[in-house]
Amino acid sequence: MKLILSPLPKTWVFDVDGTIVKHNGHLTREGDQLLPGVKEFFEHIPATDVIVLMTARKTAEQDALKSFLAKNHIRFDYLLSDMPQGERILVNDRKPSGLQTAYAVNKDRDQALNLSFEIDNSL
Repeated sequence: MKLILSPLPKTWVFDVDGTIVKHNGHLTREGDQLLPGVKEFFEHIPATDVIVLMTARKTAEQDALKSFLAKNHIRFDYLLSDMPQGERILVNDRKPSGLQTAYAVNKDRDQALNLSFEIDNSL
């Protein structure tokens, strides 16, 4: 899937388990494992953008997760723990110009992050 985005700074919101790391990998002997395509995708997110990570993991597990992400060069600005396991719902307003300001991408659990984006300066 490819998103066509405006040149405005963005906020990226990612679930952790099953989206960027193997689901419940932290509970196994192998520990967390980055999913294919994640590192490359995160490398393309502009430094001006904000990255929010969400997880149902407990706050007590944050330090281990932060260490894993740092070791794998996955940057983020905020890490929200203790999130409910159900749906994540994003509600945002459309710009008067008609620019869509919210997107949702559902990917299969533990599969590669096959997502890309392009900045369209005409938006």
